[in-house]
Amino acid sequence: MSHPDRRPLKSHAPGTALTGRLGVPGDKSISHRALMFGALAVGTTEISGLLEGEDVLRTAAAMRALGAEVERVGPGAWRVSGRGVGGLLEPADVLDMGNSGTAARLLLGLLAGHPVFAVMTGDASLRKRPMKRVTDPLSATGAAFWTREGGRLPLAVRGASDPLPIDYVLPVASAQVKSACLLAGLCAPGTTRVVEPEPTRDHTENMLRHFGATVSVTDTPAGRVVLLEGQPELVAAAVLVPGDPSSAAFPIVAALLVPGSRVVVENVGLNLLRTGLVTTLREMGAALRVENERIAGGEAVGDIIAEYTELSGVTVPPGRAPSMIDEYPVLAVAAAAARGTTRMRGLAELRVKESDRLAATFALLSANGIKAEIDGDDLIVHGTAGAMPGGGTVETHMDHRIAMAALVMGLATRAPVAVDDAAFIDTSFPGFAALMNGLAGNGGPGGPISGA
Repeated sequence: MSHPDRRPLKSHAPGTALTGRLGVPGDKSISHRALMFGALAVGTTEISGLLEGEDVLRTAAAMRALGAEVERVGPGAWRVSGRGVGGLLEPADVLDMGNSGTAARLLLGLLAGHPVFAVMTGDASLRKRPMKRVTDPLSATGAAFWTREGGRLPLAVRGASDPLPIDYVLPVASAQVKSACLLAGLCAPGTTRVVEPEPTRDHTENMLRHFGATVSVTDTPAGRVVLLEGQPELVAAAVLVPGDPSSAAFPIVAALLVPGSRVVVENVGLNLLRTGLVTTLREMGAALRVENERIAGGEAVGDIIAEYTELSGVTVPPGRAPSMIDEYPVLAVAAAAARGTTRMRGLAELRVKESDRLAATFALLSANGIKAEIDGDDLIVHGTAGAMPGGGTVETHMDHRIAMAALVMGLATRAPVAVDDAAFIDTSFPGFAALMNGLAGNGGPGGPISGA
């Protein structure tokens, strides 16, 4: 099924180096959470740098439907007047979360802790994604869920009247499941405890503290233990959203692959649980450095400088997956251009993203003449030492990251690369094509990324 406004695109080698300074859209994970915590806080939260992609706008609409006042006051500038923990209202209509798995799963945590009835749906892609991984632990609060077969959307939830704290050991590393449990735990008396086998992005813990909750994190032999004291009074706090490292990945990899390029991506989030791609690219020999490091709103931020480099293949350990789970498609493109073989291990979680992202990444490579194979949960890419053929059309399966990875690949292949539908890029990176074309000195329709 394609987007009603299906938008094919293609990309070709720009014939010039990519140069310039740019900012990428605000971090999607932090943007979702800023709106949700603003809705739960007492007072008015001022947010700057909010990602205004479709996914985040769905969260804004959902917070309005639950009784918060949510207002856009300028580009990336938003104001949220919250209702306090436990104060959200029953929505009058179905909550449509579009393409956003993060918004849907975190919102289930919010709803579980409030005595409301709600129905949630999403687009065709989101309706295929598993929600049982969230509804199972959330049921321990006393909330009830009714889902389609396989725990899928549309679903209905009746939140708990007297929510109980959760004590849950995550079977797989998932920041979304952890965050849903913590959000439900806000409304419960006592201590909510979540144990994760591998550390995952900790934006929820950081933002909970920023708004005044008591959260402790301890590393133990059994995993990372997160404790949240329930029923805090969250107080409105200004949030400055840094640039999304998952979005920064695309111009960074493009600069590494197009000869002579030098690109500076400003104000990028550098949370250590999100920088797996930077670590991996450096292991491949990439000329990457960070300048102007600082702390903003509880998060590490800096400017990343990427310069053209001849890369070499590496083995990426499975424990790194949570810190770069969204970056594997574009890493696979870098691996395809590298010398030697790259093996990315432990990618089971990619099978349940916006698409089966593991299969879609393999298909992206194969369609463009790159030798690759899937071995269990590993993706093996045989590099071309800078001689990627290209010439294929990539099925994006309504997945924004597959679309952007394919278009980045086309900037460094012998023949152009086409994607069947780039409409979904706007969910996370509005203006992607124009920004990339601007780095090649042509921000208009005649740039290296254009209509197919």
